[in-house]
Amino acid sequence: MLTPQDIESKTFKRVYIGGYSVEEVEEFLDQVLKDYEALYKENLELKDKIALLNENIQNYKTIEETLQNTLIVAQSTAEEIKKVAYQKAETIIKEAEMKASKMIEEANSKVLQITYEYGELKKRYQLFLNKFRNLLQTELSALEMVDKELQND
Repeated sequence: MLTPQDIESKTFKRVYIGGYSVEEVEEFLDQVLKDYEALYKENLELKDKIALLNENIQNYKTIEETLQNTLIVAQSTAEEIKKVAYQKAETIIKEAEMKASKMIEEANSKVLQITYEYGELKKRYQLFLNKFRNLLQTELSALEMVDKELQND
């Protein structure tokens, strides 16, 4: 690619017969040089901008990759937390079921014990009642005998 210095330093052979006007050629070359310098500077600036934009794009790609990795880690962590929560819930439910089963078993055992004790108390009550009746009958018989003796006298 031509540089502005190439255009500025370019010389042409001077031809006097049928050639171009030296002044017009130099004026035209000056105009071309100015325009070319402007385009050349603009081209350099645009190349710098492109390089900067490419660098920014690379930075954004790095950020995007980091965000994607972070998202993957977050999803994985969320799934793991969910899994642990379900496992913990299942453990709590199993423990509660075991406690409930144990409580029911203990209650049933207590009911059996109370039923047995109630039966024993009923037997003892019946035994006491029978003994007390016998005692009362014996005492009543003794009173009747005393009463008969008193009436016979």
